[in-house]
Amino acid sequence: MKTLVPYLKKPLVLVGGGLALGWLLVAIFAPLIAPYDPLQTLQPLAKPMVAGSKGELFLFGTDMLGRDIFSRLVWGARTVVIYSTLATLTAYAFGLLFGLIAGYAGGRTDAVLSFLANVVLSFPVLVLYIVIIVVIGASPVNIVIAVTFSSAPAIYRIVRGITIDVASRDFVKAAVTQGESTLRILFVDILPNTTGPLAVDFCLRLGYTAITIGTLGFLGLGLPPPTPDWGGMVNEGRAMAIAFPHLVIFPCIAISSLTLGLSLLADGLREVNDAKERQA
Repeated sequence: MKTLVPYLKKPLVLVGGGLALGWLLVAIFAPLIAPYDPLQTLQPLAKPMVAGSKGELFLFGTDMLGRDIFSRLVWGARTVVIYSTLATLTAYAFGLLFGLIAGYAGGRTDAVLSFLANVVLSFPVLVLYIVIIVVIGASPVNIVIAVTFSSAPAIYRIVRGITIDVASRDFVKAAVTQGESTLRILFVDILPNTTGPLAVDFCLRLGYTAITIGTLGFLGLGLPPPTPDWGGMVNEGRAMAIAFPHLVIFPCIAISSLTLGLSLLADGLREVNDAKERQA
């Protein structure tokens, strides 16, 4: 508990963590929070705070197909949180593994892995996403694959750099001298020393992934309809946005608030980590 005190004293951590946790809870309890079926046609296109013919109240109005926007936002949170987290964790699994191997092994292994990572990183990220999705098709699994393929090289470079630094320290050299196995050195001696910077990067990358999923949805390359998807909702409503701005405002606020929360959380974690390094 004492280790959490420095984090809880940071306003950025509290505000950012509160926003991120709020959307996480919305995603978990979506069936209980959403008043209507997000796929059901209830009322013709209507603005916020409109009562339906059967006495329903549509807080955020309805979309062009008569579906409740609030319910679609709530269920869309589950879609974004699940696939953003899954894609980010998968990217970290590959980036972390190969980054540790390359940074510790060095030599030809490092050269080959770094070359492959640099090849992927040489392509514009959004273009790379679009090409991958167009080639393999749009589906939840394929979106995770696309994000993993595009994000893992950047994570690899971060982990590799930290591993090279930590591997040169005396306690790692002592572990090698004592005959400890490579796996133990990597995952017991080196990996725990990467958690601070990686926690910051994870929060930022999770926000970037949420934006990416929203962007793909806006471009029509995201989750297939009628799945509730914040980016897809913006794309569907943009044609009528001037007359009915609520069609795009609420999904944009949802994406922005989640990303803002994760960014603030990352900044707060960075400040705490910097303070710990100065005290060390």
